[in-house]
Amino acid sequence: MRRRLVVTYLLLLCMVLLALAIPLAVTVASRETDRAVADRLADATRFASLAAPAVRSGELDAVTDELRRYQELYGIGTMLVDQDQRVLSVFGRRPADPAGAIRGALAGHQVGSPETLWPWTTEPLVVAVPVSDGGAVLGVVLTVSPTDRNRRAVLVVWLVLAMVGAIAVAACLTTAHRLAGWVLRPVTRLDAAAHEIAAGDSAARVQPGLGPPELRRLSASFNEMADAVAEAMERQRSFVAHASHQLRNPLTVLRLRIEDLGGGLDDEDLRADHEIALEETDRLADVLDGLLALARAERGQQRVEVVDAVSLTRNRVQAWRPLTERREIELVAVLPDERLPARMVATALDQALDALIDNALKFTPAGGKVEVEVAARDGGAEVTVRDTGPGMTEEQRRRATERFWRAPDAQNVDGAGLGLSIVAVLVEASGGRFTLAPAATGGLAATIWFTS
Repeated sequence: MRRRLVVTYLLLLCMVLLALAIPLAVTVASRETDRAVADRLADATRFASLAAPAVRSGELDAVTDELRRYQELYGIGTMLVDQDQRVLSVFGRRPADPAGAIRGALAGHQVGSPETLWPWTTEPLVVAVPVSDGGAVLGVVLTVSPTDRNRRAVLVVWLVLAMVGAIAVAACLTTAHRLAGWVLRPVTRLDAAAHEIAAGDSAARVQPGLGPPELRRLSASFNEMADAVAEAMERQRSFVAHASHQLRNPLTVLRLRIEDLGGGLDDEDLRADHEIALEETDRLADVLDGLLALARAERGQQRVEVVDAVSLTRNRVQAWRPLTERREIELVAVLPDERLPARMVATALDQALDALIDNALKFTPAGGKVEVEVAARDGGAEVTVRDTGPGMTEEQRRRATERFWRAPDAQNVDGAGLGLSIVAVLVEASGGRFTLAPAATGGLAATIWFTS
Protein backbone atom coordinates (compact mmCIF):
# COMPACT_ATOMS: atom_id res chain seq x y z
CA MET A 1 0.00 0.00 0.00
CA ARG A 2 2.79 2.41 0.90
CA ARG A 3 4.59 1.60 -2.35
CA ARG A 4 1.45 2.36 -4.34
CA LEU A 5 0.97 5.71 -2.64
CA VAL A 6 4.62 6.67 -3.20
CA VAL A 7 4.43 5.63 -6.86
CA THR A 8 1.23 7.66 -7.27
CA TYR A 9 2.85 10.76 -5.77
CA LEU A 10 5.94 10.35 -7.94
CA LEU A 11 3.85 9.80 -11.07
CA LEU A 12 1.90 13.01 -10.45
CA LEU A 13 5.12 14.95 -9.80
CA CYS A 14 6.77 13.56 -12.93
CA MET A 15 3.75 14.55 -15.00
CA VAL A 16 3.89 18.10 -13.59
CA LEU A 17 7.66 18.32 -14.15
CA LEU A 18 7.35 17.10 -17.72
CA ALA A 19 4.49 19.52 -18.39
CA LEU A 20 6.71 22.38 -17.19
CA ALA A 21 10.16 21.23 -18.28
CA ILE A 22 9.40 20.27 -21.90
CA PRO A 23 7.93 23.65 -22.90
CA LEU A 24 10.72 25.38 -21.00
CA ALA A 25 13.37 23.32 -22.79
CA VAL A 26 11.80 24.11 -26.18
CA THR A 27 11.65 27.79 -25.24
CA VAL A 28 15.34 27.79 -24.29
CA ALA A 29 16.33 26.23 -27.62
CA SER A 30 14.12 28.64 -29.59
CA ARG A 31 15.44 31.63 -27.67
CA GLU A 32 19.06 30.66 -28.33
CA THR A 33 18.24 30.12 -32.01
CA ASP A 34 16.52 33.50 -32.29
CA ARG A 35 19.47 35.21 -30.63
CA ALA A 36 21.97 33.57 -32.99
CA VAL A 37 19.83 34.28 -36.06
CA ALA A 38 19.31 37.91 -35.04
CA ASP A 39 23.05 38.39 -34.59
CA ARG A 40 23.84 36.85 -37.99
CA LEU A 41 21.07 38.82 -39.70
CA ALA A 42 22.49 42.05 -38.33
CA ASP A 43 25.93 41.22 -39.75
CA ALA A 44 24.54 40.01 -43.06
CA THR A 45 22.33 43.13 -43.40
CA ARG A 46 25.36 45.38 -42.87
CA PHE A 47 27.28 43.46 -45.56
CA ALA A 48 24.28 43.67 -47.90
CA SER A 49 24.16 47.47 -47.50
CA LEU A 50 27.86 47.63 -48.36
CA ALA A 51 27.51 45.23 -51.28
CA ALA A 52 24.61 47.01 -53.04
CA PRO A 53 26.64 49.83 -54.72
CA ALA A 54 29.57 47.47 -55.29
CA VAL A 55 27.46 44.90 -57.14
CA ARG A 56 25.83 47.65 -59.25
CA SER A 57 29.21 49.15 -60.16
CA GLY A 58 31.09 45.87 -60.35
CA GLU A 59 33.82 47.04 -57.97
CA LEU A 60 33.79 44.27 -55.38
CA ASP A 61 37.25 44.57 -53.81
CA ALA A 62 36.18 46.53 -50.74
CA VAL A 63 33.24 44.24 -50.02
CA THR A 64 35.22 41.05 -50.49
CA ASP A 65 37.91 42.39 -48.16
CA GLU A 66 35.26 42.99 -45.48
CA LEU A 67 33.83 39.51 -45.97
CA ARG A 68 37.31 37.93 -45.79
CA ARG A 69 38.28 39.77 -42.60
CA TYR A 70 34.93 38.85 -41.06
CA GLN A 71 35.53 35.18 -41.81
CA GLU A 72 39.08 35.27 -40.49
CA LEU A 73 38.05 37.06 -37.30
CA TYR A 74 34.91 35.11 -36.36
CA GLY A 75 35.28 31.87 -38.31
CA ILE A 76 31.93 32.45 -40.03
CA GLY A 77 31.78 31.58 -43.70
CA THR A 78 30.44 34.18 -46.18
CA MET A 79 29.18 34.05 -49.73
CA LEU A 80 28.17 36.82 -52.16
CA VAL A 81 25.88 35.89 -55.03
CA ASP A 82 24.42 38.13 -57.77
CA GLN A 83 20.85 38.09 -59.00
CA ASP A 84 21.72 35.35 -61.53
CA GLN A 85 22.95 33.15 -58.62
CA ARG A 86 26.54 33.47 -59.76
CA VAL A 87 29.02 33.29 -56.89
CA LEU A 88 30.95 36.52 -56.67
CA SER A 89 32.98 35.63 -53.58
CA VAL A 90 33.14 32.90 -50.98
CA PHE A 91 35.20 32.64 -47.84
CA GLY A 92 35.26 29.82 -45.29
CA ARG A 93 32.69 27.06 -45.05
CA ARG A 94 30.02 26.72 -47.72
CA PRO A 95 26.54 25.36 -46.97
CA ALA A 96 25.73 21.90 -48.30
CA ASP A 97 22.68 23.14 -50.26
CA PRO A 98 22.51 26.95 -50.44
CA ALA A 99 20.03 27.04 -53.32
CA GLY A 100 16.93 27.19 -51.14
CA ALA A 101 18.25 30.03 -48.98
CA ILE A 102 19.46 31.96 -52.05
CA ARG A 103 16.08 31.66 -53.82
CA GLY A 104 14.30 32.88 -50.70
CA ALA A 105 16.62 35.89 -50.37
CA LEU A 106 16.31 36.76 -54.09
CA ALA A 107 12.57 36.84 -53.50
CA GLY A 108 13.15 39.66 -51.01
CA HIS A 109 13.01 37.66 -47.74
CA GLN A 110 15.52 37.24 -44.97
CA VAL A 111 16.15 33.50 -44.53
CA GLY A 112 17.51 31.58 -41.50
CA SER A 113 18.01 27.81 -41.36
CA PRO A 114 17.55 25.62 -39.35
CA GLU A 115 14.50 27.03 -37.58
CA THR A 116 15.63 25.64 -34.14
CA LEU A 117 19.10 24.71 -32.90
CA TRP A 118 18.63 21.39 -31.06
CA PRO A 119 21.56 19.92 -29.10
CA TRP A 120 21.64 16.82 -31.27
CA THR A 121 21.83 18.65 -34.64
CA THR A 122 25.18 19.28 -36.35
CA GLU A 123 24.21 21.42 -39.38
CA PRO A 124 25.47 25.03 -39.42
CA LEU A 125 23.29 28.11 -39.16
CA VAL A 126 22.71 29.56 -42.64
CA VAL A 127 21.44 33.16 -42.94
CA ALA A 128 20.70 34.80 -46.31
CA VAL A 129 19.89 38.52 -46.79
CA PRO A 130 18.95 40.14 -50.11
CA VAL A 131 21.21 42.88 -51.54
CA SER A 132 18.77 45.60 -52.56
CA ASP A 133 19.17 48.98 -54.24
CA GLY A 134 16.16 51.15 -54.92
CA GLY A 135 13.78 48.23 -54.44
CA ALA A 136 15.62 45.98 -56.88
CA VAL A 137 17.31 42.80 -55.61
CA LEU A 138 20.84 42.73 -56.97
CA GLY A 139 22.13 39.65 -55.13
CA VAL A 140 22.39 37.80 -51.85
CA VAL A 141 24.77 37.88 -48.89
CA LEU A 142 24.88 34.50 -47.16
CA THR A 143 26.64 33.57 -43.89
CA VAL A 144 27.38 30.05 -42.60
CA SER A 145 27.93 29.95 -38.82
CA PRO A 146 29.06 27.01 -36.69
CA THR A 147 26.52 26.18 -33.95
CA ASP A 148 28.63 24.23 -31.46
CA ARG A 149 28.65 27.00 -28.87
CA ASN A 150 24.90 27.63 -29.23
CA ARG A 151 24.01 23.97 -28.99
CA ARG A 152 26.32 23.61 -25.98
CA ALA A 153 24.58 26.52 -24.28
CA VAL A 154 21.18 24.89 -24.86
CA LEU A 155 22.48 21.56 -23.58
CA VAL A 156 23.84 23.15 -20.38
CA VAL A 157 20.47 24.72 -19.63
CA TRP A 158 18.76 21.40 -20.31
CA LEU A 159 21.14 19.63 -17.93
CA VAL A 160 20.40 22.21 -15.26
CA LEU A 161 16.69 21.60 -15.77
CA ALA A 162 17.26 17.83 -15.55
CA MET A 163 19.25 18.22 -12.31
CA VAL A 164 16.56 20.43 -10.79
CA GLY A 165 13.97 17.83 -11.80
CA ALA A 166 16.04 15.02 -10.30
CA ILE A 167 16.43 16.94 -7.05
CA ALA A 168 12.70 17.58 -7.02
CA VAL A 169 11.98 13.88 -7.60
CA ALA A 170 14.37 12.88 -4.81
CA ALA A 171 12.80 15.40 -2.44
CA CYS A 172 9.34 14.19 -3.45
CA LEU A 173 10.38 10.58 -2.91
CA THR A 174 11.49 11.33 0.65
CA THR A 175 8.44 13.45 1.38
CA ALA A 176 6.07 10.95 -0.26
CA HIS A 177 7.55 8.08 1.73
CA ARG A 178 7.05 9.96 5.00
CA LEU A 179 3.63 11.19 3.97
CA ALA A 180 2.55 7.68 3.00
CA GLY A 181 3.82 6.40 6.34
CA TRP A 182 1.83 9.08 8.15
CA VAL A 183 -1.32 8.29 6.16
CA LEU A 184 -0.95 4.53 6.59
CA ARG A 185 0.19 4.56 10.23
CA PRO A 186 -3.29 3.63 11.54
CA VAL A 187 -3.53 0.86 8.94
CA THR A 188 -0.07 -0.39 9.93
CA ARG A 189 -1.09 -0.53 13.57
CA LEU A 190 -4.27 -2.33 12.59
CA ASP A 191 -2.24 -4.85 10.58
CA ALA A 192 0.18 -5.37 13.48
CA ALA A 193 -2.69 -5.97 15.91
CA ALA A 194 -4.27 -8.47 13.51
CA HIS A 195 -0.96 -10.38 13.27
CA GLU A 196 -0.56 -10.37 17.06
CA ILE A 197 -4.04 -11.81 17.47
CA ALA A 198 -3.32 -14.42 14.79
CA ALA A 199 -0.12 -15.32 16.66
CA GLY A 200 -2.12 -16.05 19.81
CA ASP A 201 -2.16 -12.75 21.69
CA SER A 202 -5.90 -12.33 22.16
CA ALA A 203 -5.36 -9.16 24.21
CA ALA A 204 -3.84 -7.19 21.29
CA ARG A 205 -5.90 -4.15 20.32
CA VAL A 206 -5.58 -1.03 18.15
CA GLN A 207 -5.13 2.28 19.94
CA PRO A 208 -8.37 4.22 19.33
CA GLY A 209 -8.64 7.83 18.19
CA LEU A 210 -5.80 7.78 15.62
CA GLY A 211 -5.95 8.69 11.95
CA PRO A 212 -8.81 10.05 9.83
CA PRO A 213 -12.46 9.45 10.85
CA GLU A 214 -12.85 6.49 8.49
CA LEU A 215 -9.88 4.67 10.03
CA ARG A 216 -11.01 5.58 13.53
CA ARG A 217 -14.31 3.85 12.86
CA LEU A 218 -12.44 0.90 11.37
CA SER A 219 -10.18 0.68 14.44
CA ALA A 220 -13.17 0.81 16.79
CA SER A 221 -14.95 -1.91 14.78
CA PHE A 222 -11.80 -4.04 14.78
CA ASN A 223 -11.45 -3.75 18.57
CA GLU A 224 -15.12 -4.66 19.03
CA MET A 225 -14.70 -7.66 16.75
CA ALA A 226 -11.53 -8.76 18.57
CA ASP A 227 -13.33 -8.44 21.92
CA ALA A 228 -16.25 -10.49 20.65
CA VAL A 229 -13.99 -13.20 19.22
CA ALA A 230 -11.86 -13.36 22.37
CA GLU A 231 -14.96 -13.54 24.56
CA ALA A 232 -16.47 -16.29 22.39
CA MET A 233 -13.25 -18.32 22.47
CA GLU A 234 -12.92 -17.88 26.23
CA ARG A 235 -16.52 -18.98 26.73
CA GLN A 236 -15.90 -22.01 24.53
CA ARG A 237 -12.77 -22.99 26.45
CA SER A 238 -14.46 -22.38 29.78
CA PHE A 239 -17.41 -24.47 28.72
CA VAL A 240 -15.17 -27.35 27.61
CA ALA A 241 -13.15 -27.17 30.83
CA HIS A 242 -16.20 -26.92 33.09
CA ALA A 243 -18.11 -29.59 31.20
CA SER A 244 -15.13 -31.95 31.29
CA HIS A 245 -14.65 -31.32 35.00
CA GLN A 246 -18.34 -31.61 35.90
CA LEU A 247 -18.81 -34.81 33.92
CA ARG A 248 -16.08 -36.61 35.84
CA ASN A 249 -18.15 -36.96 39.02
CA PRO A 250 -21.21 -38.61 37.43
CA LEU A 251 -18.87 -40.70 35.29
CA THR A 252 -17.04 -41.91 38.40
CA VAL A 253 -20.36 -42.77 40.06
CA LEU A 254 -21.49 -44.57 36.92
CA ARG A 255 -18.33 -46.65 36.83
CA LEU A 256 -18.72 -47.61 40.49
CA ARG A 257 -22.30 -48.69 39.84
CA ILE A 258 -21.23 -50.77 36.85
CA GLU A 259 -18.49 -52.38 38.94
CA ASP A 260 -21.02 -53.21 41.66
CA LEU A 261 -23.32 -54.81 39.09
CA GLY A 262 -20.50 -57.07 37.95
CA GLY A 263 -20.40 -58.91 41.28
CA GLY A 264 -23.80 -60.50 40.73
CA LEU A 265 -23.27 -61.68 37.17
CA ASP A 266 -22.84 -65.42 36.63
CA ASP A 267 -23.36 -65.62 32.89
CA GLU A 268 -20.14 -65.43 30.85
CA ASP A 269 -21.76 -63.32 28.11
CA LEU A 270 -23.01 -60.83 30.67
CA ARG A 271 -19.55 -60.67 32.24
CA ALA A 272 -18.06 -59.93 28.81
CA ASP A 273 -20.60 -57.14 28.28
CA HIS A 274 -19.78 -55.89 31.76
CA GLU A 275 -16.09 -55.66 30.89
CA ILE A 276 -16.90 -53.80 27.67
CA ALA A 277 -19.02 -51.30 29.61
CA LEU A 278 -16.14 -50.69 32.03
CA GLU A 279 -13.75 -50.17 29.13
CA GLU A 280 -16.11 -47.65 27.58
CA THR A 281 -16.32 -45.68 30.81
CA ASP A 282 -12.52 -45.64 30.96
CA ARG A 283 -12.44 -44.46 27.36
CA LEU A 284 -14.93 -41.71 28.16
CA ALA A 285 -12.78 -40.67 31.14
CA ASP A 286 -9.76 -40.44 28.84
CA VAL A 287 -11.73 -38.23 26.45
CA LEU A 288 -12.74 -35.91 29.28
CA ASP A 289 -9.15 -35.74 30.56
CA GLY A 290 -7.95 -34.90 27.06
CA LEU A 291 -10.55 -32.18 26.59
CA LEU A 292 -9.68 -30.66 29.95
CA ALA A 293 -5.94 -30.68 29.15
CA LEU A 294 -6.59 -29.20 25.71
CA ALA A 295 -8.75 -26.40 27.13
CA ARG A 296 -6.08 -25.54 29.67
CA ALA A 297 -3.35 -25.59 27.01
CA GLU A 298 -5.31 -23.30 24.68
CA ARG A 299 -6.05 -20.71 27.35
CA GLY A 300 -2.78 -18.95 26.48
CA GLN A 301 -2.17 -17.80 30.05
CA GLN A 302 0.30 -20.44 31.15
CA ARG A 303 3.39 -19.55 33.09
CA VAL A 304 6.60 -19.78 31.08
CA GLU A 305 9.56 -21.48 32.77
CA VAL A 306 12.99 -22.84 31.93
CA VAL A 307 13.55 -26.51 32.76
CA ASP A 308 16.29 -29.06 32.25
CA ALA A 309 15.09 -31.13 29.30
CA VAL A 310 17.56 -33.93 30.06
CA SER A 311 16.49 -34.42 33.69
CA LEU A 312 12.79 -34.15 32.93
CA THR A 313 13.01 -36.62 30.04
CA ARG A 314 14.94 -39.10 32.22
CA ASN A 315 12.19 -38.93 34.86
CA ARG A 316 9.38 -39.51 32.33
CA VAL A 317 11.20 -42.47 30.80
CA GLN A 318 11.62 -44.02 34.27
CA ALA A 319 7.92 -43.50 34.96
CA TRP A 320 6.90 -45.34 31.78
CA ARG A 321 9.42 -48.17 32.11
CA PRO A 322 7.23 -50.55 34.19
CA LEU A 323 4.48 -50.45 31.58
CA THR A 324 6.91 -51.07 28.74
CA GLU A 325 8.37 -54.07 30.58
CA ARG A 326 4.91 -55.59 31.01
CA ARG A 327 4.27 -55.12 27.31
CA GLU A 328 7.71 -56.53 26.46
CA ILE A 329 8.76 -53.34 24.66
CA GLU A 330 12.26 -51.93 25.04
CA LEU A 331 12.28 -48.28 26.16
CA VAL A 332 15.65 -46.57 25.59
CA ALA A 333 16.71 -43.06 26.58
CA VAL A 334 19.55 -41.39 24.65
CA LEU A 335 20.54 -38.41 26.79
CA PRO A 336 23.56 -36.07 26.84
CA ASP A 337 25.68 -35.82 29.98
CA GLU A 338 25.24 -32.07 30.51
CA ARG A 339 22.13 -30.08 31.33
CA LEU A 340 20.10 -28.74 28.44
CA PRO A 341 17.80 -25.84 29.33
CA ALA A 342 14.50 -25.47 27.50
CA ARG A 343 12.01 -22.60 27.68
CA MET A 344 8.34 -23.63 27.70
CA VAL A 345 4.99 -23.22 29.41
CA ALA A 346 4.60 -25.09 32.68
CA THR A 347 4.40 -28.92 32.34
CA ALA A 348 4.56 -28.69 28.52
CA LEU A 349 7.38 -31.21 28.15
CA ASP A 350 5.90 -33.55 30.78
CA GLN A 351 2.54 -33.71 29.05
CA ALA A 352 4.06 -33.85 25.58
CA LEU A 353 6.36 -36.76 26.49
CA ASP A 354 3.54 -38.65 28.17
CA ALA A 355 1.37 -38.28 25.07
CA LEU A 356 4.15 -39.20 22.63
CA ILE A 357 5.42 -42.20 24.63
CA ASP A 358 1.86 -43.43 25.19
CA ASN A 359 1.15 -43.09 21.47
CA ALA A 360 4.38 -44.94 20.56
CA LEU A 361 3.61 -47.80 22.97
CA LYS A 362 0.12 -48.24 21.53
CA PHE A 363 1.46 -48.89 18.04
CA THR A 364 4.69 -50.73 18.86
CA PRO A 365 4.25 -54.51 18.95
CA ALA A 366 5.75 -56.75 21.63
CA GLY A 367 9.49 -57.13 21.13
CA GLY A 368 9.66 -53.69 19.54
CA LYS A 369 11.60 -50.65 20.67
CA VAL A 370 10.79 -47.05 21.65
CA GLU A 371 13.68 -44.60 21.76
CA VAL A 372 13.61 -41.16 23.42
CA GLU A 373 16.50 -38.91 22.42
CA VAL A 374 17.42 -35.44 23.69
CA ALA A 375 19.91 -33.31 21.77
CA ALA A 376 20.98 -29.70 21.46
CA ARG A 377 20.05 -28.34 18.03
CA ASP A 378 19.41 -24.93 16.41
CA GLY A 379 20.06 -23.07 19.65
CA GLY A 380 17.50 -25.07 21.62
CA ALA A 381 16.57 -28.47 23.01
CA GLU A 382 15.20 -31.14 20.67
CA VAL A 383 13.37 -34.20 22.03
CA THR A 384 12.55 -37.05 19.64
CA VAL A 385 10.42 -40.15 20.31
CA ARG A 386 10.93 -42.97 17.78
CA ASP A 387 9.15 -46.29 17.61
CA THR A 388 9.26 -49.44 15.49
CA GLY A 389 5.54 -49.50 14.79
CA PRO A 390 3.80 -49.29 11.41
CA GLY A 391 4.37 -45.53 11.10
CA MET A 392 2.12 -43.11 9.21
CA THR A 393 1.64 -42.04 5.64
CA GLU A 394 2.28 -38.44 4.62
CA GLU A 395 -1.45 -37.69 4.62
CA GLN A 396 -1.87 -39.28 8.06
CA ARG A 397 1.03 -37.25 9.47
CA ARG A 398 -0.52 -34.08 8.09
CA ARG A 399 -3.87 -34.77 9.82
CA ALA A 400 -2.51 -36.37 12.98
CA THR A 401 -2.79 -33.18 15.07
CA GLU A 402 -6.48 -32.66 14.26
CA ARG A 403 -8.75 -33.15 17.23
CA PHE A 404 -10.44 -36.55 17.48
CA TRP A 405 -8.86 -37.65 14.21
CA ARG A 406 -7.69 -41.25 14.11
CA ALA A 407 -6.12 -43.24 11.29
CA PRO A 408 -8.48 -45.68 9.57
CA ASP A 409 -6.32 -48.64 10.61
CA ALA A 410 -6.21 -47.46 14.27
CA GLN A 411 -9.90 -47.36 15.11
CA ASN A 412 -9.60 -50.35 17.48
CA VAL A 413 -6.62 -48.88 19.35
CA ASP A 414 -7.34 -47.28 22.70
CA GLY A 415 -7.33 -43.48 22.67
CA ALA A 416 -9.46 -40.41 22.15
CA GLY A 417 -7.57 -38.82 19.25
CA LEU A 418 -6.50 -35.84 21.37
CA GLY A 419 -2.94 -36.71 22.42
CA LEU A 420 -1.09 -35.23 19.43
CA SER A 421 -3.46 -32.23 19.39
CA ILE A 422 -2.50 -31.46 23.00
CA VAL A 423 1.20 -31.80 22.13
CA ALA A 424 0.83 -29.40 19.18
CA VAL A 425 -1.00 -26.80 21.31
CA LEU A 426 1.53 -27.00 24.17
CA VAL A 427 4.53 -26.74 21.86
CA GLU A 428 3.01 -23.84 19.93
CA ALA A 429 2.19 -22.02 23.19
CA SER A 430 5.85 -22.48 24.19
CA GLY A 431 7.11 -21.01 20.91
CA GLY A 432 8.56 -24.34 19.78
CA ARG A 433 8.12 -26.72 16.85
CA PHE A 434 6.40 -30.09 16.56
CA THR A 435 7.02 -32.34 13.56
CA LEU A 436 6.15 -35.90 12.56
CA ALA A 437 8.40 -37.80 10.16
CA PRO A 438 9.22 -41.39 9.20
CA ALA A 439 11.75 -42.98 11.53
CA ALA A 440 14.84 -44.76 10.32
CA THR A 441 13.58 -47.84 12.18
CA GLY A 442 10.47 -47.92 10.02
CA GLY A 443 8.05 -46.41 12.51
CA LEU A 444 7.27 -42.84 13.43
CA ALA A 445 9.62 -40.10 14.70
CA ALA A 446 7.83 -37.38 16.69
CA THR A 447 10.11 -34.39 17.35
CA ILE A 448 9.50 -31.38 19.60
CA TRP A 449 11.87 -28.42 19.84
CA PHE A 450 12.02 -25.66 22.45
CA THR A 451 14.24 -22.60 22.66
CA SER A 452 16.92 -22.54 25.32
